[in-house]
Amino acid sequence: MGKAPLLLIAAGGTGGHMFPAQALAEAMVAKGWRVRLSTDARGARYAGNFPEAVERVVLSSATFARGGLLARALVPLRIAGGVLSALMQLRRDPPAVVIGFGGYPTIPALAAAWLLGLPRMIHEQNGVLGRVNEVFASRVQKVACGTWPTRLPEGVTGDPVGNPVRQAVLDRAGAPYIPPGDYPMSVVVIGGSQGARVLSDLVPAAFAALPDALKSLLRIAHQARAEDHDRVVAAYAAGGVSAEVAAFFTDIPRRLSEAQLVISRSGASSIADISVIGRPAILIPYAAATGDHQTANAQGLTEAQAAVTLAETGLDAARLTREIEAILTAPERAEQMASAARAQGRPDATIRLASLVEALAGTA
Repeated sequence: MGKAPLLLIAAGGTGGHMFPAQALAEAMVAKGWRVRLSTDARGARYAGNFPEAVERVVLSSATFARGGLLARALVPLRIAGGVLSALMQLRRDPPAVVIGFGGYPTIPALAAAWLLGLPRMIHEQNGVLGRVNEVFASRVQKVACGTWPTRLPEGVTGDPVGNPVRQAVLDRAGAPYIPPGDYPMSVVVIGGSQGARVLSDLVPAAFAALPDALKSLLRIAHQARAEDHDRVVAAYAAGGVSAEVAAFFTDIPRRLSEAQLVISRSGASSIADISVIGRPAILIPYAAATGDHQTANAQGLTEAQAAVTLAETGLDAARLTREIEAILTAPERAEQMASAARAQGRPDATIRLASLVEALAGTA
């Protein structure tokens, strides 16, 4: 009896790359595949929740985006060393498919697969290709897109599979939405680890300026960076707003499912969670995101009228107050936004991505 087919997953050192990679790994292990994760030392720290059956391989890679002159001068050598190691491993045990999820740690595995002519594909979480995925987009057989539409190089076509989400989110998929009304309402405020300070600067002031009758009904859950915690708590208290502030909430899926409104950055995973559960949102894309990809991420929900997108540049608390009030005092509009968000959701993203892998391997 022959070996089970091998899937080599290459993923970079951030949660945005590793979480969808983990979802695919879980699905393919359940299908009886062997799965190997190729990453760097930083990415290995995010691999703790991958299935035990997944083999971890740490390869050398590097980026020109960080470090001093000497570190940058050594980048080509470090990448070459990683590619050489990957070539030896892929020759010893050829994968049926190699898939990259973005980030510079994916370079060795994808480059080696390209040199050996192995079946290969990439998954891009954002509406704009990351630098590494952009390089490989024309050198793979499939480009799976987590956000749709995704800006792709000329001549490259994408498969809109969606972004795989955690099981805790799937458990709340399409949870019934309770529109705003004369009762205690929940609002969830979430931002990524980068650049979330604007939410801490503006959101408490925006809620404080709401009419007292509306403000008294609100219960805010605000995820703020640790260094901003105390001032955010003080700002809500000064504005007479009931708020729970924490650096991290472990139960975001539950909170989203119970919310009447979500105020969020538009990172790919946040957009996926909001869409799969189906909630009205005010999105504030991170202005410094590479290629302005957070604005691209928000496009689908905005065009579907499931979300209001506000550019960070020039945004003030007064504008945010108006948008919050316009949604929380219009139950029919809020309910339509929730329905439109659900229609944009892809709870089957992991299944779709796994099917692409099988098709590329010829095992579907």
